[in-house]
Amino acid sequence: MSEGYLVITGVQENGKKFRPSDWIERLSSTLASFHIDNRLRYSAGVQPCMLDGEQCLVVARWLETADPAAYDYVMGFAKANQLRIQIDRRTGVRALLSES
Repeated sequence: MSEGYLVITGVQENGKKFRPSDWIERLSSTLASFHIDNRLRYSAGVQPCMLDGEQCLVVARWLETADPAAYDYVMGFAKANQLRIQIDRRTGVRALLSES
């Protein structure tokens, strides 16, 4: 799949806010790991992010190839809960660095 990122928002396709409100932290934490310094580090492929004042989940498109099970898990959750998924079109300093 092409380079880039997808943004999953906490708004459902019908316009309603998805509950529980901490779903992004829960989902990104399941794919995070603790490092030697005992700090939780989010996966490079799935990270919480604040965009335009709204908490979102950013998913690297390369994750589909690098870790298909993780990608399917996140995208399956988003689709099952009818969350809005869009292409991350940020550029310049606002864009995420590719860590693939």
